[in-house]
Amino acid sequence: MVRIESLVVGPPQKACEDMTRVLVVGSGGMQGHDLIRELKDYDVAGIGRQQLDIRETSAVYEAVRGFDLVINAAAYTNVDQAESDSEVAFAVNAGGAKNLAQATAKQGCRLIHLSTDYVFDGNASRPYSETDPTNPLSVYGKSKREGEIAVAEENPGSTIVRTSWLYGEYGSHFPRTIASLGKKLDVIEVVNDQTGQPTASRDVARMVGSLISAGLPSGVFHATNSGQTSWFHFAVSLFARAGWDANRIRPTTSENFVRPAHRPSWSVLGHQRWETIGVNQPRHWSEALDEAWGDYLGKLFSDEVP
Repeated sequence: MVRIESLVVGPPQKACEDMTRVLVVGSGGMQGHDLIRELKDYDVAGIGRQQLDIRETSAVYEAVRGFDLVINAAAYTNVDQAESDSEVAFAVNAGGAKNLAQATAKQGCRLIHLSTDYVFDGNASRPYSETDPTNPLSVYGKSKREGEIAVAEENPGSTIVRTSWLYGEYGSHFPRTIASLGKKLDVIEVVNDQTGQPTASRDVARMVGSLISAGLPSGVFHATNSGQTSWFHFAVSLFARAGWDANRIRPTTSENFVRPAHRPSWSVLGHQRWETIGVNQPRHWSEALDEAWGDYLGKLFSDEVP
């Protein structure tokens, strides 16, 4: 079995200018939308889960035919539900990833596979490097870890891109939840013992674009915004930008906010490999948040609050 942490950055297998036909699998999701938008200079197409079930092997083989690069943004992402729905979570996140890896390998095209910080156990005290051992604690994390292994085994030239704490213009995410709760409740309790990197899905799409422009080296890359914060301080920063009373946000602990799936208490990912391919490390999460606020997040907080 391939050890993901042993993978090193490899050279591109195709010249960048030859990778013009791009397929985004999972294009209906938050990340898929931004990938389609940011890769508009390519001959890019998207396919959503209504058109393609990545668990269906023959359908996957048919879908990737004719493309130079496939980006897998499809996943089972309901972290808590996965604990009781593990068969489906593994079928999508591991089995579906394997199907895409096998199909792209047979087709002779490249594969970018999106993964997650949940492959780590959260017991570190420094940013996780791309070569650190993985040790997922939840069903979701384990299924994504199996997907990484399948991709590395079935299409060794693939690029695995891990991200975390995503928010974007589409779909469900933390800022949208905080905006909704802020309009309904006088006080909101948010955990202060989980640390990570709020990451704009648009920035992840741009990082994917940078990988393609760099010739798409193989191996593992961490695509998160830099810096670190807790969920509590992230919520406070959202209230502050909205001009709402940040004292309405109260810190609590994971122990007092029990959920079915165990979350890593430390989800800070390092970005060392970007420098090895001549690409600047990602910008700070607060800078990305400022841009997102002006473009779309601010509208979520624009209504009258209690």
